[in-house]
Amino acid sequence: MKYLFRASILPVFFLMSCSQEVWLTGTLNMTDGADWKPMVYLVQPEKFNEIGQSFTAQILDSAKVNGKGQFQFVNSPGFQEPVLLKVVVQRKNEKFPNRLINQNPETDNYFPLVYEPNAKIKIDAAMASFQSSFSLEQPSQANKAMLQLRDQRMAAFKKYLKGKASEQNFDDNLLEREKNLRSYQEELIHFSDSTEELLPALMALRWASPEGDYERIAESVYAQAQKWNAIFPEHDWVRELVSVTDKGELPILIGDTMPELQFPMKNGEDVSLQELINGKKLILLDVWASWCAPCRVENRDILVPLWERYNSQNFQIVAYALESSKKAWENAIEKDGAHRWLHASHLEGDQNPFMDALRLKTIPANFLLDEEGRVLAKNLHGKDLIDFVDDYMEKN
Repeated sequence: MKYLFRASILPVFFLMSCSQEVWLTGTLNMTDGADWKPMVYLVQPEKFNEIGQSFTAQILDSAKVNGKGQFQFVNSPGFQEPVLLKVVVQRKNEKFPNRLINQNPETDNYFPLVYEPNAKIKIDAAMASFQSSFSLEQPSQANKAMLQLRDQRMAAFKKYLKGKASEQNFDDNLLEREKNLRSYQEELIHFSDSTEELLPALMALRWASPEGDYERIAESVYAQAQKWNAIFPEHDWVRELVSVTDKGELPILIGDTMPELQFPMKNGEDVSLQELINGKKLILLDVWASWCAPCRVENRDILVPLWERYNSQNFQIVAYALESSKKAWENAIEKDGAHRWLHASHLEGDQNPFMDALRLKTIPANFLLDEEGRVLAKNLHGKDLIDFVDDYMEKN
């Protein structure tokens, strides 16, 4: 009986020792970490739109950080293919382990990690600057790419966004800040375009807009969806990416032809887009509002000079306004000198057939169209708009 008992417990002990094998370890520098919980959380985004999004990822496990800053995870998740996970730390007053902060990559509280079957992973980081200080011992190719992405994101953040967050509630320099944001986003999309690693590429696309707002970078994200769909058409997250970047979901793309639109003109007539562009060499379709301060500045400083310079050479501006008050609309047109060009509005405010047809949510916005209604460029402002019109009119 004694022999049988010993024989029966050996397999159980063996299974327990395997299940308790450490697969993820790390050391955290706790300097300036007094406000942080001595815990590390492991969370899994299950859908593409959960990557980088707070409160949505599934909490898989947690590990306590000891007095030396050390932690370890046992019981490997056991996935049979590479999976994107998030290693997360939280401040003491935070109730939710899966809250992800995307305010500043120097201090954000998580790092995206590619789990690969049977891999042993060792982490080193500082608690108070978790994402920026995060490092891996002998990282896999996928995690090397993730570290590279982190570094590129950090550099782009410092170049284009750092120190400008406090200005977000003011109209002054709005267009300049939007241009900086697009430049930051394009840096991340360039990473996605240049890497061969799917999960870091998808992370880059989500970091470009954790909210999933791709309106201003529609062309770039659409191109990435096409790229990755050609390589990994069966991957669930790639399918989601293709779905959210379907042309029916995005604003009209550069190279596409504008749909046939009916414009309720200021003089009371309904005029088709084709009628408006007939016989014109270049058409600027401008989307604005009397209450939009950057739009008003652009009317006076950019559009009036362009119209004066090129209208006689078959350059036309068609302005669609998001207005509820006809009086405010007409007053703004006269005050800005915008009476020179054509104006339309449904007078239905933000929610109107025009914005729905073009799938727009943000102004100022514009489209530059050729004589066939094809989109040559869009959302150019200031000097960029002047340079494009000058160059096009000179060559055509």
